Amino acid sequence: MADDVNARLRALLQAYAERAAKEPDKTTKDHADRRMCGERLHSIVRPVLEGFMAELKNAGHEASVREHIERDDAYPSVALSFTPHGGLSSAVIFRYDPRHGIVVQREVKHAPWKGRPPTGGAGDRLGTIGVSAVSAAWVETKMLSFIEAVLKAN
Repeated sequence: MADDVNARLRALLQAYAERAAKEPDKTTKDHADRRMCGERLHSIVRPVLEGFMAELKNAGHEASVREHIERDDAYPSVALSFTPHGGLSSAVIFRYDPRHGIVVQREVKHAPWKGRPPTGGAGDRLGTIGVSAVSAAWVETKMLSFIEAVLKAN
């Protein structure tokens, strides 16, 4: 790298270090919030997703559940990937967002042989809920909406 680029990079890093030193340590609360959310995702959301996965597989489709709740470099999440027989793989993810609680997002892949996909982004938000308010019934509602969208798209 050129000397001026290195100097600018060092200045940015130094400014960040100075700003970080002035701010109170929020990592303890952040880790506690992450841990609590990870526990809720594991104990409430994951069992519902596993139930849906079993039903989808029994119907001849492909499905899998993945969970990331112990990582320091990412917020806790649980996701289900669903590939309808002869279709494209889609996913729904329940993840922790420190500003909103648990956020549900889906990415529904539209089969190219079914015509043009609807306009809009690749994924959309199905809803948010406070971490302590999440329930199996809420997760079931979001899952039914997701599966309906995937089956229509394929």
